[in-house]
Amino acid sequence: MTVKEKQRDKIAEAFSNPEIITRALSQGVRDALLKHKRAGNPIVVWRNGKAVWLKPEDILIQKS
Repeated sequence: MTVKEKQRDKIAEAFSNPEIITRALSQGVRDALLKHKRAGNPIVVWRNGKAVWLKPEDILIQKS
C-alpha cells in the first residue's frame, strides 16, 4: 500500500466516524477563539437572530 493510499484510508475512516469530525471541529473552534482572545480581537456571534460583536474579554473558552 502506498503512502497516498494509507492517507486516503485514514481520511475515509475519519469521515466515517462523526465523533472524530465533531472533536476536530470543536478543537478548531476552541483554538480560533483562543487566538482571537489572546490577540485582543473581537468576534461575531449570532444571538437572538442578530449578529453581535463580543469583546475579547467576553469570549468564553470551554475546557477541552
